[in-house]
Amino acid sequence: MPEAQRRAGASLKHDISVPVARLPDFVARAGAWIAQNIHEGDLVAYGHVGDGNLHFNVSQRPGASAEALLAREAELKRVVHDMVRDAAGSFSAEHGIGRLKVSELERYASPVELELMRAIKRAFDPNGIMNPGKVLRP
Repeated sequence: MPEAQRRAGASLKHDISVPVARLPDFVARAGAWIAQNIHEGDLVAYGHVGDGNLHFNVSQRPGASAEALLAREAELKRVVHDMVRDAAGSFSAEHGIGRLKVSELERYASPVELELMRAIKRAFDPNGIMNPGKVLRP
């Protein structure tokens, strides 16, 4: 799938998880929103459905502008991630938080959850030398 998406052009990718029982409704709702609002791209959803992990991507439509699709990234990410939250899922599944999703973690985790994560990080890495800047900001 990744090779086919590369050949299609630009794509906007999401590595999400949703409880298995809620996957059909999530895909239907989010897919309908994409079809109605993202005319530059087509939904490409695949993955490890047995555990609720889904690569929920939008690939550039033939003849559409890559720049126009990529310009929709922030809007699409917000809608998809909000729908994932509403389905009791996670905006980050198999590929983790890393540096790219730190702001998403800060948006969706509660202050208590973030502080607990920071406390665990401090306990195991009091000098802050392991993967600085990934997952949590100081």
